[in-house]
Amino acid sequence: MKTRIAELRKQHKLSQEELGLAVGVTRQTITSLEVGKYTASLVLAYKIAKYFGLAIEDVFDFSEVEEEL
Repeated sequence: MKTRIAELRKQHKLSQEELGLAVGVTRQTITSLEVGKYTASLVLAYKIAKYFGLAIEDVFDFSEVEEEL
């Protein structure tokens, strides 16, 4: 799943470690999300979106998921 996490993180001048600490996951989880190796749970997606003051749909691209339905 594509995300805007790396873009948003860089705009806010955050390291992967800092974002991970803010949302309760490891730096490795943030890395995996950014490169598409891991899909966030709904709870984690909500925490990340809320951290940036955005809706989940503004951070995560669900177009590939919708095509599979």
